[in-house]
Amino acid sequence: MAEQLTVETDGAEKLHEKCGVLGIYLNRRERTTPFNAAKLAYYGLYSLQHRGQESAGIAVSNGEKIEVYKAMGLVADVFNADKLDEMKGQIAVGHVLYSTSGSAYIENAQPFVNRFKLGSLAVAHNGNLVNYEQLKEFLEETGSTFVSTSDTEVIVKLIAKRYKEGLERALTDTIQMIKGAFALCVMTETALIGVRDPNGMRPLCLGKLENGWMLASESCAIDAVGGTVVRDIRPGEIVIINEDGVLSFEFGEHTAKRTCIFEYVYFARPDSIIDGIAVQEARLRMGAVLARESGVPADVVIGVPDSGLGAAMGYARESGIPYAMGIVKNKYIGRTFIAPTQSEREQLVFVKLNAMRSDVCGKRVIIIDDSIVRGTTCRRLIQILRRAGALEVHFRVSSPPVKFPCYFGIDTPCRADLISSSHDVDEVCKEIGADSLAFISLDGMFEALKDCRPESYGYCKGCFSGEYPIPVPGELNGKRL
Repeated sequence: MAEQLTVETDGAEKLHEKCGVLGIYLNRRERTTPFNAAKLAYYGLYSLQHRGQESAGIAVSNGEKIEVYKAMGLVADVFNADKLDEMKGQIAVGHVLYSTSGSAYIENAQPFVNRFKLGSLAVAHNGNLVNYEQLKEFLEETGSTFVSTSDTEVIVKLIAKRYKEGLERALTDTIQMIKGAFALCVMTETALIGVRDPNGMRPLCLGKLENGWMLASESCAIDAVGGTVVRDIRPGEIVIINEDGVLSFEFGEHTAKRTCIFEYVYFARPDSIIDGIAVQEARLRMGAVLARESGVPADVVIGVPDSGLGAAMGYARESGIPYAMGIVKNKYIGRTFIAPTQSEREQLVFVKLNAMRSDVCGKRVIIIDDSIVRGTTCRRLIQILRRAGALEVHFRVSSPPVKFPCYFGIDTPCRADLISSSHDVDEVCKEIGADSLAFISLDGMFEALKDCRPESYGYCKGCFSGEYPIPVPGELNGKRL
């Protein structure tokens, strides 16, 4: 039997958001709904599937106890109707995970549940703690044991350790200890809590349901269950949702928004709104700025499915060059694929993507993608277009060169594997085989976001500049600066 290997069908060319989180609170005092909290969480997680495809889990509370079910795989594979019917309760938290290489196993699946003398907790976490090792060592020295390599387990145990002081105090004390990027959905037997880190690097928003409330990484999940988006959770804010409504308070005196800019470039779904900016509008405007900064004579503009399409449309509108489909994506290629050898794995881009000959044959083509990480997929795409008869292939990128790894919840290669870290633009162009190559400038990217929302400010740009919102170690989790 052929060995089944986990394969990035983008050739490890894409950056990956580590996970998506959500929470559901249904108010018992209001009229009943045909869906229980677990079913609503299921539909919400389905909408967040793009944020993580390796495991899925839902924890639910009936007011007296918390139950959890999680497994490896996609949301639709992990849960079925019978399982959801078994999970009775009016509060739920859910999670989808994309793990880093070597850590894709059930022990790291979320939500994490901790049962202790004073009650139970369930935690779903999106982000990454830069002081995880120190906190874990502290907890182990005081008697805690761990079953996973996930920093989320540290958060659960810190809250549980301080729970006797009251929920608000336990949350505040814990959050002031942890350092890094985090969006948390926390559940007790009777309450749902949302938390966003002081820099707001990882997204989290609040929605109103017909008879309750919802928290989610992206607004598209709230839309999917028929809810109404109320607002984004503010950096450094804790919201506690219970029978009395929504209580909000700040846990940090000094907060400054530093949203991950890659949410707008690549991670988020185009129909989501993050921190007041519509993702698709941001991509259209980035494409327009890219056209103004690096225009080139051509016959057609195409985008790399799926996250390059918005920028390609914006580039075409600004430049006046016709937009065409150009590339077709095979949507039935999943994250796992039987490919026994490395050379076969590298060929998977030809299985996943194919050129529309009628759109590109005999034409000068501008192709837009959201980023270049290692350069492997770009090279293959250019080969595909030339094989389909493209006369020229001009590669344009709607983000600046990625030169540094992320330490705040995005899975990036080490710096040595980032092609733009060791090559200038001309060298990268030659490496991928394009006729020309250009990236949007960092100032141009900020200009596009400001055009979407003039009062917008504050983004994490560490992967482009090496300047991070908070200090990071020189080496973390095997990734070298």
